[in-house]
Parts: sequence; structure tokens; C-alpha cells
Amino acid sequence: MSAEATNPATAGPVAPTAPTVARRKSRPRIDLRRLGRAALLGPATRGKLPAAIGHVAEAHRAHHPDADLGPLRRAYLLAESSHRGQMRKSGEPYITHPLAVTLILAQLGAETTTLVASLLHDTVEDTEVTLDQVREQFGEEVRYLVDGVTKLEKVDYGAAAEPETFRKMLVATGNDVRVMSIKLADRLHNMRTLGVMRPEKQARIAKVTRDVLIPLAERLGVQALKTELEDLVFAILHPEEYRTVRELIAQNAARADDPLEEIAEEVRAVLREADIPAEVLIRPRHFVSLHRVSRKRGELRGTDFGRLLVLVNEDADCYGVLGELHTCMTPVVSEFKDFIAVPKFNLYQSLHTAVARADGQIAEVLIRTHQMHRTAEAGVIALGNPYTAPEEQAAADGERVDPTRPGWLSRLLDWQRAAPDPDTFWSTLREDLAQDREITVVRPDGGTLGLPEGATCVDAAYAQYGDDAHACIGARVNGRLARLSTVLHDGDTVQLLMGQDPASEPSREWLEHAHTPAARIAIQRWLAAHPGDDTPSAEAQAPAEAQAPAEDAAPGRPTAGAPAEPPPGADVIADMPGAAVRLAGCCTPVPPDDIKGFAVRGGVVTVHRAECAVAERMRERGRTEVGVRWGDSAGCRVTLVAESFGRPHLLADLTEVMALEGAEIISATVAPPTEQRVHHSYTLQLPDAARLPALMRAMRDVPGVYDVNRAQGPAS
Repeated sequence: MSAEATNPATAGPVAPTAPTVARRKSRPRIDLRRLGRAALLGPATRGKLPAAIGHVAEAHRAHHPDADLGPLRRAYLLAESSHRGQMRKSGEPYITHPLAVTLILAQLGAETTTLVASLLHDTVEDTEVTLDQVREQFGEEVRYLVDGVTKLEKVDYGAAAEPETFRKMLVATGNDVRVMSIKLADRLHNMRTLGVMRPEKQARIAKVTRDVLIPLAERLGVQALKTELEDLVFAILHPEEYRTVRELIAQNAARADDPLEEIAEEVRAVLREADIPAEVLIRPRHFVSLHRVSRKRGELRGTDFGRLLVLVNEDADCYGVLGELHTCMTPVVSEFKDFIAVPKFNLYQSLHTAVARADGQIAEVLIRTHQMHRTAEAGVIALGNPYTAPEEQAAADGERVDPTRPGWLSRLLDWQRAAPDPDTFWSTLREDLAQDREITVVRPDGGTLGLPEGATCVDAAYAQYGDDAHACIGARVNGRLARLSTVLHDGDTVQLLMGQDPASEPSREWLEHAHTPAARIAIQRWLAAHPGDDTPSAEAQAPAEAQAPAEDAAPGRPTAGAPAEPPPGADVIADMPGAAVRLAGCCTPVPPDDIKGFAVRGGVVTVHRAECAVAERMRERGRTEVGVRWGDSAGCRVTLVAESFGRPHLLADLTEVMALEGAEIISATVAPPTEQRVHHSYTLQLPDAARLPALMRAMRDVPGVYDVNRAQGPAS
């Protein structure tokens, strides 16, 4: 990537800012005039590399020292001779464009096949070269890539053609992500030289780049392309803000002192003392990033203009660096994120933290290995060629399975095939790409799901199981039972509970909780095929026993949610002479729980577990708190709530287990099955409160039972 870009608003060169020049290692810069002269000189001496692609070869060998440059030479000669006489609107020979695109990819570490296809990506569209000729000279793999890019080039970006346009883009990308890599590099070079276009055309191309290509670059993990595309679009669509940010960067560059450099030197000293080999760099924020920071924080300080990047050799060194920084400097713990243990959906891995200076300035720090850094910059481009035997892997219809294809892309391809009509496809695509960020949730088996921010358990179910998610009856989030409507957060662990009835069906109200295209389309498709068949969800039919408790209910109702008289052997002593004492059914306290008592109507004291949400609500409402404590006996009465799948003989097995554990069943409530999910409530008398944990474990071990908890009322 060049350190100097063309300002699309003025078609003049944008001078790189001082921090960019000082802190980034210089890269080969595309000189269109020099390339044009080299191209016009014609091919080089037979067997030697043409001068015009010397810079491409140099960048390629930096990543692939043993690469065979022969295919590059032959591809350049074919492209140059085919495009000879064609000129760009900028006045340069057309060959400078495929050369520039190929240099961008070479600098990101693309393998030889991608670079050959990049050099030839316009030949079939704009010259007499055919796909058969490409296959004959360079093989099926290059032909496939050139054909994919050619199909994208033929796409009409007009509004009427957008659904079909981007359907083709997804299919081409899904079959081989290298197609989209070439397309993104092609768009970057065109954006760099967009100044020769009319302003209205600049704006139209910039908007398509912003709405579709930049989100795709983000999802493919190609941050180097994404950030420069963002800045070029920013310059066209928001010229005033762009100029303001340029001025801020220039003012910061003129500062006599640089707090980031001072912190960087302190970090280097800490790591030298710890004997951790590391490279500490200052990574300036790009224009759009700085604009976002200024809107968020207001007046910018010196440390806001960049971040520290610490590069190490091994994964373990990343955590060693983190430990040293948090020990020897002042960490901002709330800024810590571990994207190594749980990588982002787009292959990104890094540790994020921040350290504070004495004057209050905070420096963000990224810690990663050199390999992680290459992947962070180049994304799927850094993965190289995923095919070892393309002819064998190619299916009869020309599609192939890409082992490197990101999970989000697989999902998009699935729902674009399932979308009932182009309008639905287009609207859901736009919504999906418009998501600012994605979250990563962890499955119990250690796998991960990438979901958009705001996704729910419904979305997780369809992301993991596809149409089989119709049978989902619940979920555990971070080990606790949760409703399907529960919004998930980055890093949550999600276990989806699936019913065993293949005829299970989704509820219409799931649409209210579905945030992803995959979930919405699957639910809509089922509802359309079964009009009038959808039933209320398990949540809507939750039995009354599981709802909010009645804190002043009459005595003698041993059901979940109602207070119960203390059973013999579990006397509770209350500091209120003459008062009747009742154990709250919402939390069913048992010895040796910490307990609280509250005076209610009729001279009664209700006793709750200290952490009970209902007890907290009573305190906030001004109920009189009464001191309570357990008596000497250890017997107890407790209400347990069980959740299970429906199956024959389940109740018999449960009651047998309870009897074996010495529990006497005082009352039981079993709700009718809902989507194969059964809710049970049992009020039990135990001779010894210490036996309660063993009883609950034994109940959970009964086949079909997936949760057992003490009854607990909600906070409101």
C-alpha cells in the first residue's frame, strides 16, 4: 500500500502526515508515470523480468522468498500486449492499473496465483484474450479467478440491479475469497485515482464503496484495504470533516513533545528488563478513526492520535507482555480484551489493553505476534492458496468448498439461497452489512459463533443449527437458563437446548427477537409454509408457578412462589414476639442460608434468602426488616424447579430419585409440555438441609432433565 494517496475531491496528491512518515516503515510507492514509461518500452529481454513489474516482484519475494516469478513475467507480458494502446481517463497507459492492483496484493502477502490473476483481471473483459487462453497458459485456478472478477466487473451498480449484483458478488466471493480480494484491491486503486471523474460519479462510487465493499473488507479481515478505503470515501462524502481532521493531525505533528513516543520508550524499557524480545511501534490512527475518537472524546490529547503496537514472536509472549505492562505501569483494566483466546469473526487476533500516564492521558496498546499482525492487516489474503488439488475439488456445477471461508460468509450464502425473493435478499444484506461490529459467542464445545451486535439466543440457534433451530426450546447463557429473547454480548458462552420432536415449530413472536437475516428468513419461510400453525413460544406459555411470587399469599400453599410455614425441624427465630414466621416460596431458604425477615400483614414475618431479589424489592419499598436466624434443627422444606424434555416415565424416575435421597414430596406441579419442554415444581421436606445439594445433583442426572434450581422469584 502506498503511503501517499490521491485526494479524490481534488485529484491532487495528499501529502502524508508527519506522524505517518516518521513512524511507518516506508513501502514501495506506485509512480504511475514511471510505470507508464516502463510499459511503453515493451517487453524485456527474453527470460528476464520486465522492469515494470520489478517492484511487484520485490514485494512478493518479501513474503514468499522462494516464489517462482516465471508466471508473473508471462502474465505481465500477456496483459501489457493485450492492453497496449488503451489509456485510462487519467492519461496513463491502462497497464498501470493492473500493475497497481497487483502491487497492493503483493504488499499484503498474496500468493503467486492471486497475483497472476490480478495482472490479468481486465484482459478478458477489455481485450481479445479469452478464458480458454488463460486456462491454457496459466491453468484452471487462474482462469477461475479471472472469470470471477470479470463477472463482478460486468455488474451494473445501478439501484435497479443491486440485488442481483450483490448476489453475484456473494456467490463469487463464497466460492473463492481471492476473487473478492482482487476486487477490493481493484476498487482501492480506482478510489485513489477517482479525481478524474465528475463529482456526482465520485459520490455514487464512494457510496457503493461505503455501503458494501468496506463492510466486506471488514468481514474478510483485510484491514489495510478497509482503512484506506474509509479515508478515501470520507474525503469525498465529508470534505469539511476530512479537512478538519487533516488540520488536527498537522497540529499534533508540530508538537515539541510526543506523549506516545514517551510511553513507547517506557514500554521498551519494561520489556528489555523482562527479557521479552519485542518490537514497539506507534501506529497512527487513520482519518476516519481519529474523526470517531474526536466525536466521542471531544478535545483530543496527544495519546489519542495513535496506539502502541507491540509485536512479539510467540503467543505466550503476548501474555508475558501484558503481565509486565499491568505490573510495571498503570493499567486501565476496563480496556482489556483478549482476541487471542477468542478470535474475532474475521480472523483477527490481538490483546487489547491501555495504560495511563500521571497526567491522565491514556495510551491504547495492541499486543500480537508478527503472524497475527500480518493476518490482521491482510485477513484472508494472508491465508494463501487454500486449494491443493483444485481440479479434484471443483464440483460439477463449478462450486467448491473453501476451507478458509469465514463463518459469516457461509451464513450469508445460505440465506441468500433461501431468500424468497430478491427484495428480501437485498434488504437483509444491507442490514447485515450495516452492522458496525460483530460479537463472538462461545459454544460449549469450544467453537465460536460470529453474530452482529444485538443478536439474541434465537439468532445463535439459527446460526448454529440452520432450519433445525425450529426445535430450540431454550438456552443457557454463561451457565444460567435464559429466554430465547436474551441479547448476547461479546464473549458470552451459549448452550442451546434442543427439543427431540422433529416436528417442532418456531413461534411467530420469535421474529421479534430475530436480529440476523438467517434467523428471520428461516422463520418467515416456515410461517409462510404453515399459515396459522404457529403457536405461542415456550416463554409465552410459561406456567404461573414460574412467574412472580405473591409475597403476601395465604399460608399453607406449598407451591413455587408462595410463602410456606416453616416445617417441623426448621424453626426460624424472629425478633418479633408473637409473630408467625413463614418461609418465602420465591427463594425457599434452608439452613445454613443467610436470611432476612420482613414484617407483612397480619403480624407475619416472611423469611427470604439474603440475596433474594424479592427481598431487595421489599427493602426498597420500605417494608419493616425483622431480625431472623435459624434454630438448632437442620431439617428443611424447599421448593425445587426442574426443566426437562418430555419423555415416558420421566415423573416416575424423578420421584424415585427423590425418595432414594430421603425427600418427602409435599406437593408437585407439572405444567403441560410446550414444544417438548416440561416445567416441574416440587415442594419437598428434607430431614437434613445438608442433603439438598446431593438431591439436586441426583435430579439433574435423570435422563431428560437439563436443569434443577431452587425456586427464585424475579426482581419485579
